[in-house]
Amino acid sequence: MTTPAPSSRQRWLVPVVVVVLSVTVGGGLLARELYRRPDQPVDDTSVAVTTPSPSSVGAPAAVDDDVRMTDDAKRHPQGDAVRRVLQKYFAAINSKQYQQWVAVVTDERAAGQSQSDWKKGVRTTEDSDALVYRIERSSGNSLRVLVGFTSRQNVEDAPLFFREPCIKWRLVIPMVADGKTLKVAAIDGGPPPEHEKC
Repeated sequence: MTTPAPSSRQRWLVPVVVVVLSVTVGGGLLARELYRRPDQPVDDTSVAVTTPSPSSVGAPAAVDDDVRMTDDAKRHPQGDAVRRVLQKYFAAINSKQYQQWVAVVTDERAAGQSQSDWKKGVRTTEDSDALVYRIERSSGNSLRVLVGFTSRQNVEDAPLFFREPCIKWRLVIPMVADGKTLKVAAIDGGPPPEHEKC
């Protein structure tokens, strides 16, 4: 007894399923490789510590240089170092201290703004409510730090693309190791970071 020959549709079904399944598995493995957290270097031994509690709800909008951190950011080996650098960074802006700002940014970033341009840019700026959401290792000895904060300034001193007296920012701040200290690097060009009116 002979069996009838399979139809054209049935002959293609198995190879098509095998190809689709292979592409799906390959794509999944590639995605896992791309989005996997990089291994921490062996010599990275700093420990994150608890940070000051956030200011009370309903308190007047005073300038607050304290940088808070999510639990995820606190657990990062460089969490405390990142928090200290950002506190100095925001304190320099709020107190209009260019030399203090230069001490926590890379030479490349400092070279991009003269003291007079920097002071003009932060003339009426007061940054507060900084919160580090996440810290990720980037290439080499650099980190990418997702930070949210509130910036208050005179409308004429607000960015040209968003003329508001109060702006809530959320952006990635790159940091690099400079010797044994972290420094804030130049922020990537491109479209403006995520922002909204307060």
